[in-house]
Amino acid sequence: MGIKDKKIAAFLTSASDAAKIISKSVEDEEAIRVVSHLDADGLSAAGIIAKSLLRLGGTFHVQIERWIDESLVDQIAAEKPALSIFTDLGSGYLDLLNEKLSDNRILILDHHQPVGEASSAFTQINPHLHGIDGSRDLSGAGVTYFVAKAIDKKNIDLAPIAVVGALGDLQDKYEQRKLGGANEMIVEDAISEGHLKLETDLLFFGRETRPIHKALTYVTNPFIPGISGEEDKSLAFLVSLGITPKSKEKWRALRDLSDGEKKKLFSALADYLASKGFPSEVAMGLLGNVYTLTHEEPWTPLRDAREFTVLLNATGRLDKAGLGVAICMGDRGAALEQANEVLREYRRTITKYLSWLTEKPDRIEELESIYVVRGEGVIEDRVIGALSSILSTSLPNREKPIIAYSKVSGEETVKISARTLVLLTSRGLDLGDIMRVAAEKYSGRGGGHNIAAGAHVPVKDVDSFLKLVNKLVKKQLTAK
Repeated sequence: MGIKDKKIAAFLTSASDAAKIISKSVEDEEAIRVVSHLDADGLSAAGIIAKSLLRLGGTFHVQIERWIDESLVDQIAAEKPALSIFTDLGSGYLDLLNEKLSDNRILILDHHQPVGEASSAFTQINPHLHGIDGSRDLSGAGVTYFVAKAIDKKNIDLAPIAVVGALGDLQDKYEQRKLGGANEMIVEDAISEGHLKLETDLLFFGRETRPIHKALTYVTNPFIPGISGEEDKSLAFLVSLGITPKSKEKWRALRDLSDGEKKKLFSALADYLASKGFPSEVAMGLLGNVYTLTHEEPWTPLRDAREFTVLLNATGRLDKAGLGVAICMGDRGAALEQANEVLREYRRTITKYLSWLTEKPDRIEELESIYVVRGEGVIEDRVIGALSSILSTSLPNREKPIIAYSKVSGEETVKISARTLVLLTSRGLDLGDIMRVAAEKYSGRGGGHNIAAGAHVPVKDVDSFLKLVNKLVKKQLTAK
């Protein structure tokens, strides 16, 4: 057995241990509290564990949070549920959990880099503990999926939701935007059960269902100035290339284009982005592996796994996380209908802020080692993470990470979102470590992955925080 196989085997053993804890808790008729993160990965993880508990006949409550803070742990300490399960959360908050909940039964199913040691009363299932990269090889939903599969093999039908979680966490870092590592095992499960089809194509949302000009309008990763969010200009762009948007009075979708037309469209978009000052790598982000969920209806945003992630992010970021969890658990009725409305609002919100940011170049401030987006007073904190992820792929200088922040509504704190590319993490940049160190310096909290991380600090300290981050980034990238 190779080293990689041994790591996977050790991780799967730990997942089986967690499955036994959950099954025993249900068998003992204990009330279980599930706490998960509000992004697409967290909602996918919550849906997977909730569906597994439902199938077992368990009694449980799902709670979705932005992060773990003192008020949350105080609430759990006061209620003291028989078992608390944290999915896509927990490993970065071990000090707080140890301090407040050391005498509680806690199960952590997470993929973030652990900070500190877990209490002996806790059970932590985390790929990093077995030498597996949780930032690109396994997401929170993936960890939860392997536990669910260990609970009952019939939960293999939840593999597509774990794929959605991994894509939502931007783990498609392998060649041509492909999922790899332990995620590949989940993809294989989904394909073997007939739930997933994998192919290479242009990465447009609605490639099978949406009129091609509308699909082009919805492209935000990368954000294409003058095309993204501009339906009339997208239509004009296609017509200028000689690509007919209609056939016999019926709108054509991306799937209806010939290979020649797709090549022409990609080439034109690459030229257009180059004319706007974007490096050639940005255009390459428009091509890659497409994950189609074959059991989903073609005319819904759930058919394409990446579009599914946007719907989940929309529900989480716009305070409708319950809809996202319900959809991950299989609701395709009222929950999906309501979520589609939320998705439309979310797309409008994201496009509005991206248009505002690209209107004037100085709205993305360039410092010595980082880019800064000051969203205070303009950008809502609930979408700052999504914006920073989109912007990270579209920066003029790809050798600097982006740090975006916005004031948290009703609080004197700011939410900070940091993103970078594999190009820099391969040189030693670790945004999770930088966010943690810098936030703690100013009485805040931070952490995450090397490639994507976050923090929250007092408003009064944000400038000092950014100066320190700028310094720490430079130090990591110039270290011998």
